[in-house]
Amino acid sequence: MKFPWLKSLAAAAVAALALTGCTVGESSEKLDNGDEKVVDVAVFAGWDEGVAASHLWKTVLEEKGYTVNLHEADPAAVYTGLANGDYDVVLDTWLPITHASYIEKYGDKIIDLGAWNDEAKLTIAVNEDAPIDSLEELAANADKFGNKIYGIEAGAGLTKVTEEEVIPQYGLDKMEYAISSTPAMLTELKAKTKAGENVVVTLWRPHWAYDEFPIKDLEDPKGALGGAESIHSYAAGDFETTHPQLAGWLKGFKMDSETLYSLENVMFNENESEDYAPVVKDWIAENQEYVDGLTK
Repeated sequence: MKFPWLKSLAAAAVAALALTGCTVGESSEKLDNGDEKVVDVAVFAGWDEGVAASHLWKTVLEEKGYTVNLHEADPAAVYTGLANGDYDVVLDTWLPITHASYIEKYGDKIIDLGAWNDEAKLTIAVNEDAPIDSLEELAANADKFGNKIYGIEAGAGLTKVTEEEVIPQYGLDKMEYAISSTPAMLTELKAKTKAGENVVVTLWRPHWAYDEFPIKDLEDPKGALGGAESIHSYAAGDFETTHPQLAGWLKGFKMDSETLYSLENVMFNENESEDYAPVVKDWIAENQEYVDGLTK
């Protein structure tokens, strides 16, 4: 090679691209509709509504020639990644409460593609036949629930709200708050409802657990958990330029809770594998009219 430094420069560029998960030319390849072929979707680990929606869109888009990469991460990493352009979109932003701090911090670098579900709510749930109906009754009856509240991931907005608002407002500081993971919480919920035992868990709507287990929400007269929320799609700041067609589709995306429950059920409840592709394809075949409308 006449100029060996050029070879070194090229190698360095390839290495830099490799660190970001891209290959040379991949990010610039476009489809006939003007969108970049590759879509990097961030997914909150354990947030089943976002996992379900992301896998649905992955299947729909791959049938149209896109390459869709799903990246599991906690909310802090997701919003940092969106702001930096490491991810293209996340489908699970809860507003106006749960993820408000991230939008306040990164809002000038990311864009809101709109809400696709407006029936979201953070909850504290118990077994349906529990002897109480309100969070105001929980402290006095803590021993009936093993003095324990089963929570989800440490970085979740629900965990923060429970720690900072629910526990102090309702005097639950003497109960053990077991912060672990969504799968661990659901395992406890399944085992205790099956055994006919009382149980308290942090949960949220929409979630397939409400269809699967005999549970009810505890009333929240102090409003510690906040009101109803909407689930939004948020994207990197240049998304409407890099993926104009997909941006339009996501702006029109709507999914009510009943439709979401049915998808979540086949993915997480009726399916014993973590390979969601076959069951999502089957669900699409049974809901073809709805799915076809996603990309019109």
